[in-house]
Amino acid sequence: MTKFFLFISLFFISFNSYSQDVFDLGVRQIEIFFNEPNWDDSLDIYFANNNGERLIADSILIDGIADQNVGIKYRGNNTSYNASNIKNPINIKLDYINNGQSIDGYNVLKLSNNFHDPSLVREVLAYTIARNYMPAPKSTYANVFVDGVLIGLFTCVQSIDEDFTNEHFYERNGPFFKVESTNAIVSGCPTSPLGILEYYSDTNCYVRAYEMESSEDWTDLGEFLDTLNNHFTHIENVMDIDRTLWMMAYENLIVALDAPINSVPQNFYLFKDNNGRFSPILWDMKQAFGTFTNGLPAPVQNSDLIELDVFHEISNTQNNLTSKIFTVDRYRKMYIAHMRTILNEQFVNNNYSNLALSLQSEIDNQVSSDPNPFFSYADFISATTNTVSNNIGISELMSDRVAFLQNLSEFTVSPPVISDLTNTLTSVLPFTTVNITASISNSTYAYLGYRYKFADKFEKLEMYDDGLHGDGIAGDGVFGATINVDARDVQYYFYAENNDAGVFSPERAEKEFHQLAVVGGLVINEIMAGNSNSVADQNGEYDDWVELYNGNNFSLNLNGYYLSDSENDLTKWTFPNVTIGANDYLVIWCDTAGTTQSGLHTTYRLSADQEEVYLTSPTGILIDAVHYVNMPSDLGYARVPNGYGTMQYQQHTFLSNNQPFTAVDSEFIKSKIEVFPNPSKNIITITGAKFLSYIFNIMGQQIYSFKGDQKIDISSWNNGVYFIKSDNSVVKFIKN
Repeated sequence: MTKFFLFISLFFISFNSYSQDVFDLGVRQIEIFFNEPNWDDSLDIYFANNNGERLIADSILIDGIADQNVGIKYRGNNTSYNASNIKNPINIKLDYINNGQSIDGYNVLKLSNNFHDPSLVREVLAYTIARNYMPAPKSTYANVFVDGVLIGLFTCVQSIDEDFTNEHFYERNGPFFKVESTNAIVSGCPTSPLGILEYYSDTNCYVRAYEMESSEDWTDLGEFLDTLNNHFTHIENVMDIDRTLWMMAYENLIVALDAPINSVPQNFYLFKDNNGRFSPILWDMKQAFGTFTNGLPAPVQNSDLIELDVFHEISNTQNNLTSKIFTVDRYRKMYIAHMRTILNEQFVNNNYSNLALSLQSEIDNQVSSDPNPFFSYADFISATTNTVSNNIGISELMSDRVAFLQNLSEFTVSPPVISDLTNTLTSVLPFTTVNITASISNSTYAYLGYRYKFADKFEKLEMYDDGLHGDGIAGDGVFGATINVDARDVQYYFYAENNDAGVFSPERAEKEFHQLAVVGGLVINEIMAGNSNSVADQNGEYDDWVELYNGNNFSLNLNGYYLSDSENDLTKWTFPNVTIGANDYLVIWCDTAGTTQSGLHTTYRLSADQEEVYLTSPTGILIDAVHYVNMPSDLGYARVPNGYGTMQYQQHTFLSNNQPFTAVDSEFIKSKIEVFPNPSKNIITITGAKFLSYIFNIMGQQIYSFKGDQKIDISSWNNGVYFIKSDNSVVKFIKN
């Protein structure tokens, strides 16, 4: 009976945790109110002046949530924006006047008018798929009203800003650039057409091709481009090659040609992380899936798009992305491996087509009632499958492109097979030497990528089948590498190749990775750094907390032990004379109260953005350490299985066993599994569920099971809250 009650209570916590986000797939309602009757004329003037000025809206309502004194401006280029348009792209800056003003933590919303896309789904579809593999903005739809008058349906896209870089790179203040032709004329600089990632000895010349989003970081950009152009053998010191290859493979696969893979010097960002590496960031997918054809030989036929070379622009020396990276055999194999993964997971199975049709179904009513459309409703219905106004249909393009790619030699050769990972190791002891192994067939080379923190880059260590690297018998097909672990869990992946092809394990590496728990008898078992209303301390305050678990069969006195959030000061807070029993739990509140309140209270708080928590013995030996990033409110970060598993987000289990069923994969927090429309009366579409999945009602009763992306008729189900459980991910939806 106790177990059943716990199960129900956890689901009620889930209901509170998963409130709707402004970028959840659906249609937001945005109502803008100006005090200026000629607001459109003013916005046109500001756009023409191009100096960043905004018109102040007295107020804005987003799904009924009000903000005041919001900055509005038109955005876009000369094709999507036109002064004669009623529906122009809009940039909404919620904190333009009132610092800190936001909606669900976002202070900028970018609205696109879908001027180029009769299907109205290309941008959202492209970003939704991309987020499975690389940093990419969230996106949804919005019906926009100004002073009570409906302007029409827009795509609503997350801004690439410091909040975005913090979410994906765990850093807000690194060197940051938008790659954009600025038309600036700089004395002494070339006036020739811009290439891709060109190097200039004079850093003043970079203002021709970049808008700096940070401050005074031209030298960093120049040093990066110098290495890319002139010292390419050192490229991995200054560029995140894996993220670069994912972006390039994706843009080529979906024929997104208004992009650097087509030598268009715009529509991506560059950000330098804490490891000194620049990463390109995907941007502006409005003309993905073949609607942008500039640069291809005229007249462009559908076959030119369908049969776009997988190494498009390899010979263009003005494109320092393709011409440099595609000359390295290993990078080409990795690029094809990433493209193969996206192809198989999203396109061979028609997931993309089902998602496109579901998006259209979601916005159908708004499209049919849009007073300012650029295409007819009939065009909207037809555009996913057929050519409309010289825009090739999405499935018309991709169904044939899938067949074309599958018949290329790069996709018919046999890559290595990686299996039997280090699965005999569920955990290892801190500060020990560990052999990481995998069975790899049909391979001539393999490496292990490993790290200890989300913000670290993966170190690469070659693996061998020689009997000397913890791999067993030489020549038995088991490859091994040996690493020395500290007190933090290990994140790792494998890469293997032969003369023809490469493969990753997991296939979505480095975006996803395997994990190995590093634990002793006493562990940091659960952390909550965003406790808004989940668990109150003895004084009724909702503070951050850390839970310890003693898995030993004897009690431990913690007098003189230390808990810290800084590796530079491991003795930041000292335990008093307190004992933790065998197989028992102990909670420490991180709230600065110290000894002024009963219970255990540190003298510091935790940050939800990213933090490390260290547990150290009185003699200075590090016992356990946990690193986390982007912790959502009211979720725990816990060891699953309890006491010895790796850390993952879950519904908190304060002072009790971390139950595997309650776990929530951190990728879900980034919208890996999605259900829409949500709420729904009749049909729901579920995407991102790769495993056997189950649906439970609020009482914890299983009522449905499925595998893979699904459309499910829920019209006969009782109204209420339901939960989808897929592998380690849980998502809520509402039947109304």
